[in-house]
Amino acid sequence: INTYPTNNLTRKVNLNEDSRPVQSLDETDYQMLHLLQQEGRLSNVELAKRLHLSPPATHARWKRLEREGYIEGYSARINARLVGFDMSCFIHLNLEMHQPEDAGRVHEELLKFPQVLELHHVTGETDYLLKVIFRNRSELEEFVVSQLMTIPGIARIRTSLVLREINTTKGLPLR
Repeated sequence: INTYPTNNLTRKVNLNEDSRPVQSLDETDYQMLHLLQQEGRLSNVELAKRLHLSPPATHARWKRLEREGYIEGYSARINARLVGFDMSCFIHLNLEMHQPEDAGRVHEELLKFPQVLELHHVTGETDYLLKVIFRNRSELEEFVVSQLMTIPGIARIRTSLVLREINTTKGLPLR
C-alpha cells in the first residue's frame, strides 16, 4: 500500500504488478468521476440526482473514491494571465549522472519551486520536463540563473517559451 498526502486527502492505493488499482470501478463510479472532473463544485444532493442515487449512497461512494485515491483533491482553475502570469515555459533538464540518488536529490530541489507547475521524469533526449510559469522574462532569467543553475547534478538546461496555449486538459478520458 502506498500512502501519501495530496491536496488535503490521504491517498492509499493498492497496486498490483501492472500498477493498476486492485479494486475495479463500476459504471456509476466512472459517471461520478466524470461529473466531478467537469463540475467539481457539485453538491452531494445534485450529484445524487444526476447519478440516480440517494444522497447517502452518493456520499459513501464519493468518500470511498477519495479514500482509495481515485480522487486526489480539489482545486480551482485560476486564469494565470488575469493574476499577472504572462509567460509559460517548458524547461528540459539533463542530468550529469543517472544514478537514483542523484535523481532523488534533483527531484527534491525541483519540488521546492512554486513556479514549477508540473515535473515529469521522461525518456528520450531529456531527463526531466518542467512546466513553469512566470510574470515576465526577468523572472524566468532569475529562475534559470539563480535557482536551476545552482542545483548540483544538472548538466543541461533548455527552455521553450509557450507562444500560445491552445488546449489544456480539463479531465481524463474515462470512457
